[in-house]
Amino acid sequence: MRTRRLLGLALATATLVGMSAVGAATARAATYPSISAEQCTAEGGTVHQGGPYTGPTCKFPDGHSELIT
Repeated sequence: MRTRRLLGLALATATLVGMSAVGAATARAATYPSISAEQCTAEGGTVHQGGPYTGPTCKFPDGHSELIT
């Protein structure tokens, strides 16, 4: 009986760790990386200067935008 509990606990722990790793990887993959203004124009994007609370961004022809570093 004790072995069953330990195996159950180990399985539950491994499941939670796996779910955390998948969630972190998914969140990381969903964000766009920052690029430079030169890379933006070289890839066909247009540089838009930010406002008072936002930094400059690059807007691409396919509709997405990225922060410029």
